[in-house]
Amino acid sequence: MLEKTFYKTFLSRSFNIPIAVTYWDGKTDVYGNGEPEIHITFNEPIPIKDIRKNASIALGEGYMDKKIEIDGSIEKLLTSAYETAGSFFHNSKFIKFLPKQKHDETESKEDVQSHYDLGNDFYQLWLDDTMTYSCAYFETEQDDLKTAQLNKVHHIIKKLHPQPGKTLLDIGCGWGTLMLTAAKEYGLKVTGVTLSQEQYDFVQQRITNEGLSGVAEVLLVDYRELGNRTWDYITSVGMFEHVGEENLGTYFNDVAKYMNKDGVALIHGITRQGKGANNGWLNKWIFPGGYVPGIVENTQHILDAGLQIADLEPLRRHYQKTTEIWDQNFNRHRDEITEMMDERFVRMWDMYLQASAASFQSGNIDVMQFLLTKGPSGAALPMTRDYIYQ
Repeated sequence: MLEKTFYKTFLSRSFNIPIAVTYWDGKTDVYGNGEPEIHITFNEPIPIKDIRKNASIALGEGYMDKKIEIDGSIEKLLTSAYETAGSFFHNSKFIKFLPKQKHDETESKEDVQSHYDLGNDFYQLWLDDTMTYSCAYFETEQDDLKTAQLNKVHHIIKKLHPQPGKTLLDIGCGWGTLMLTAAKEYGLKVTGVTLSQEQYDFVQQRITNEGLSGVAEVLLVDYRELGNRTWDYITSVGMFEHVGEENLGTYFNDVAKYMNKDGVALIHGITRQGKGANNGWLNKWIFPGGYVPGIVENTQHILDAGLQIADLEPLRRHYQKTTEIWDQNFNRHRDEITEMMDERFVRMWDMYLQASAASFQSGNIDVMQFLLTKGPSGAALPMTRDYIYQ
């Protein structure tokens, strides 16, 4: 009886939409006013002590293990929880434990490989043909994912105001689309760095196949180990949210160190308009050691590194749409991925993609493009933003 009383209080305070909950004894309660929009079924109770330790981990693992079933949109359910001030996402009583956050170079490599070395075959099933695993940029409602990802690549490169023959470093180059586009279409000499063996092999093969060996290189190395080399331009997409809170200052210092005197950098990543934060379930199962910094936190590190902000653009709604499309693509290949991995992995990954969309939709997290200059007040850039859209 005490266990069920706890659940009823806990769930009644967690959502701002009407939901139905069927408990392990077969009885169903409805919370909120109106017809339930989501139906949650507990096949067995999750121990109260686990929920109090970290509700995000306990409930997420409960779904992974089929102790919980959700009939309806997970994205909608979690958006509701993010929007509810008293929910388990915001109540410190249910966030007493968080997985490790430490990020030395060995751990950074292990963390990256645990996520990105799941296999190129896996990512090719649900990413678009550009193999871009970051926020797309939808210039029109009609843009498909591939178009929007190419839009994003050009949007980033154009912000740099690149001049042919100059050099570009892409920190965390992924599968290489941005750096190789910069080489082929903008005449830049490019260097990409990654800690993922799968990504390194993929990009190296692309460089060879596309005849870019004279203007493009990819390095399997920690970005902190690039020595005294410098570049005219730096890009880094979806990277700073993985370096760890304690390494953010080092990250921006290294960006500054690798920039030539009048260098320009475009740093694109997930941030928050409030304080920095992390999520226990995501840290444990998806991005070990991940930390989403706040805008103020990032800005202070940027200034401390001797850099200046020339432009700042939020793309939250673009990332919500991107993750929604990824989840649709993922579920079109659900049976194939289940055979490749297992059902528990598929339930975990589906929840991760929908939870990400919910976090963006609710405004819990954002994604920002920081255009940074090493010279005073963006002297290397045009006076207006018009050049970005030409």
